[in-house]
Amino acid sequence: FEARDVHYTHYGRVCPIETPEGPNIGLVTSLSTYARLNEYGFLITPRRKVVNGRVTGEIDYLSADDEDEVYVGMANTRVDEDGMILDEYCFTRYQGNVVSVPREEVNYLDVSPKQVVSVSTALIPFLEHDDANRALMGSNMQRQAVPLIAPEAPLVGTGVEHRSAKDSGSCVMAVCDGEVEYVDSSRIEIRKGVETHVHSLVKFRRSNQGTVIHQKPIVKKGDRVEAGQIIADGQASEGGELALGRNVIVAFMPWEGYNFEDAILLSERLVKEDFYSSIHIEEYEIEARDTKLGPEEITRDIPNVGEDMLKNLDEEGIVRVGAEVGAGDILVGKVTPKGESDQTPEEKLLRAIFGEKAREVRDTSLKVPHGARGKVVAIKQMTRADSLDTLSPGVNKVVKVYVAQLRKITVGDKMAGRHGNKGVVSRILPVEDMPYLPDGTPVDMVLNPLGVPSRMNLGQVLETIMGFVAWNNGWKVATPVFEGAEEEEIFKLLEKLSADKYPDLTDDGMITLYDGRTGNAFDKKVTVGCMYMLKLIHLVDDKIHARSIGPYSLITQQPLGGKAQFGGQRFGEMEVWALEGYGAANILQEMLTVKSDDIRGRLKTYERIVKGQNLSKPGIPESFRVLVKELQGLGLDVEVKYSDGTVGELLMEDDEDEFPSPREHGPRPPAAPEEDVFETAGAEEIGEEDKELLMAEESIFLDPEGMSIIEEDE
Repeated sequence: FEARDVHYTHYGRVCPIETPEGPNIGLVTSLSTYARLNEYGFLITPRRKVVNGRVTGEIDYLSADDEDEVYVGMANTRVDEDGMILDEYCFTRYQGNVVSVPREEVNYLDVSPKQVVSVSTALIPFLEHDDANRALMGSNMQRQAVPLIAPEAPLVGTGVEHRSAKDSGSCVMAVCDGEVEYVDSSRIEIRKGVETHVHSLVKFRRSNQGTVIHQKPIVKKGDRVEAGQIIADGQASEGGELALGRNVIVAFMPWEGYNFEDAILLSERLVKEDFYSSIHIEEYEIEARDTKLGPEEITRDIPNVGEDMLKNLDEEGIVRVGAEVGAGDILVGKVTPKGESDQTPEEKLLRAIFGEKAREVRDTSLKVPHGARGKVVAIKQMTRADSLDTLSPGVNKVVKVYVAQLRKITVGDKMAGRHGNKGVVSRILPVEDMPYLPDGTPVDMVLNPLGVPSRMNLGQVLETIMGFVAWNNGWKVATPVFEGAEEEEIFKLLEKLSADKYPDLTDDGMITLYDGRTGNAFDKKVTVGCMYMLKLIHLVDDKIHARSIGPYSLITQQPLGGKAQFGGQRFGEMEVWALEGYGAANILQEMLTVKSDDIRGRLKTYERIVKGQNLSKPGIPESFRVLVKELQGLGLDVEVKYSDGTVGELLMEDDEDEFPSPREHGPRPPAAPEEDVFETAGAEEIGEEDKELLMAEESIFLDPEGMSIIEEDE
């Protein structure tokens, strides 16, 4: 059989649903709920033994080979109280086929309907009403849920929540029976006889995903506990049950086009009441190493940095705990020795006159990267003396700074339910503008009804209606996979609600909603209910990115790509066709030259924008030059003929004396401006803005390392 396909021997051993989308589909799989390994490393799964049509209490674990010899019936085969199978004939599985056999020939029954699927899939209520493709997304997205500061167990669950939270390892369990003697946020003491057992709780530790690992006690002083009982919740559990999201009131209806293409409309209440707020901790690390020119130094004394940049640093140059920091702020001050070659002629002159006074170091401090912000919550330091074996060779000191931030749900964040119904928050409305129920309750979330029929994940609708009943009655409901509530049962419960609280509720759970802005009823009834929604790790704060000027690739001289490199947006072949199709010649020319790899053109453009002049004519892109050199390297004599018939180098026609070509020598560009350059310029009246402009104008010649782009052979 194909390696990726579902095979009949997977039944009860490997989950047919939980697998990644993409290149590894079907190759990476999950263990089913009751499966385990035998001593030979084969997957085995439990079965209830049947003898002469009677189910015994015996449980056998069978491998796929053992199972080929026997007839296995379904877990929910009807039996009486003595264990006799009620039906004359039963549907059983035999060697991959479904066959109907007399009850006397049945050898085994499954132990549970959910033994087919994995734990993650068994957490989806009404799974039997969902298309497998969407169930796959639902299983996988539960792993991407962000731990919230106030998580809530689902109103409509499957009964697996308690066990999965307990076995996840994130909760604290009592090691013995006894009485709780002392509780605070960081430790629980349990007394058994004369002994006292202390359980320490983890507080605000960073996970590898940058989310928080955090435990909070759920017992009180004087409570009796048993060994193995959960006494403290993890970051994603509530009352000992798995809690990945929150229960919210949802309505399935279009709203002014704001839920087009799976977008989600939210109520401001969810933001104000921190329904979907989460804490994220980022780790920033810097090493002080030995270099050829001497050791790097962590210090507060950094050249050419104003006092306002140092206000949060202590005397060692490390930021203080509790400081609010934003992009570009210094976290740890560090200087690196600068060799003779790094020095400009002016610096050499100063050193020759004043001796060693001019410090030959450059600033290599750890700064907060673009787009990051938060509060410093912890600092870890490791030095050579403390931990010889943990530091790599040549490293004298390592400083780690932990910056935390509270992220509320915001436009652009990804949310999802448990049925593969994912979407992006498109707008957050004031509570008073949200549609409201006849009793005045505003809904929390508006979802697009078109997200249901084509995706065939009707489980979300059943969950919503069941949730409406549970929410109104103050219940918690468990509907296990493949043996959960039937539609008829849900509709019966709805009848009670319509007789009592909501007179205009239809038999299938639809109700009249009113527009929060006008107070008028919407013209059709709407399905409203309570759905469990998760906030996923794909947050807009981590993805949003903008760039004006930044690093360029060494060979092609085009901007780098991606947020991590502070890159630009790729303008590819097809985007070029789009601009060609609209005849947008000038913007297209800019995209391919001054906004990309026409080196002199972009320097000139920057300079002229700063000076407020008109832009010059674009030149030849560097990548074209690279292509020509590549061809010349292959022995092809490629040259450029100008319109006047002359043959020449690839240069701009004008300003040739002003800028040296990247292939020729020319005057050195201005040095990186030092603090005192401005005084000598005879410009006492230079204001703060002009100073910044001058710095910007001069720094355009410099790449991030401070070495000239234009001169090649330094």
